[in-house]
Amino acid sequence: MLSFDTLLTGACQGLIWAFVALGVFISFRLLDFADLSCEGCFTCGAAVSGVLIAGGVPPALSVICAFFAGCIVGIVTGLLHTKLKIPPILAGILTMTALFSVNLMIMQSPNINIGKHNTLYDQVNGLLEIGRRYSALIIGVLLVILVVYALYWFLGTELGCTVRATGDNEKMCRAQGVNTDNAKILGLALSNGLVAVGGSMLCQYQSSANSTMGVGAIVIALASIIIGETIFKRARGFVLRLFGVAIGAVIYRVIVTVIIDANIMSPDNLKLLTALVITVALGLSAILDSAKKAIKHRGSHKKGGA
Repeated sequence: MLSFDTLLTGACQGLIWAFVALGVFISFRLLDFADLSCEGCFTCGAAVSGVLIAGGVPPALSVICAFFAGCIVGIVTGLLHTKLKIPPILAGILTMTALFSVNLMIMQSPNINIGKHNTLYDQVNGLLEIGRRYSALIIGVLLVILVVYALYWFLGTELGCTVRATGDNEKMCRAQGVNTDNAKILGLALSNGLVAVGGSMLCQYQSSANSTMGVGAIVIALASIIIGETIFKRARGFVLRLFGVAIGAVIYRVIVTVIIDANIMSPDNLKLLTALVITVALGLSAILDSAKKAIKHRGSHKKGGA
């Protein structure tokens, strides 16, 4: 039977994956850059945060450090593409491949356990005494709102507009004197920085990090984006699009958590479940579009006949 605890757990995890979805949204939707380094970058953020917390660094500071580590990853991918002229997909794959070794160097082992150390969630729980999951929910909601409005502000500035314009029409931007290479590097740095923040937050949520925790991150992020865009398709305003992506991540994780908790599907089949969710979201969107076109066509035909 569906329980409130199950929904709460799914929502907490969804708010963590919202950072990843927002990061991938920047690279895939705004920059039109197929960056596949997401999986390695997610693990990198978790590794950096886990190592720092284990070393006594404040959890909040570890999140900031993870963000800048992710920015470096994005810069590397951007340089491979802009300076060495490597295609976007291949540049992302090269970075992701290198990160498997880099992450192991950071962690010095395949796993890190920070259960004996206070995380950001533990600190808030100690302050409010409302339970760890409610603390995670509060932190997640506040940080997602902060990140969404920060992105909305930045992408509305002149510098942010160059990033968006580069993804829309790179040739036109170059004709206007915009350095599109720098815009791509900046966008990828911001994108991967957010992905790394998601890894850092998940590391603190589950009090551990491992070298394979980022596997499938890109698919989860894309599923979240598609779900959010399908539900908020008619939403006006860029800030609503960003919130839609974050809400899509929450919906996706709630669906997955409910299905696994109800033993409808084994956790081993999570990839299959993700594929089904994406297929349903895309199919539903196409069906709704076709239905609306058919209704409009019938309406115009009746008017013409009259």
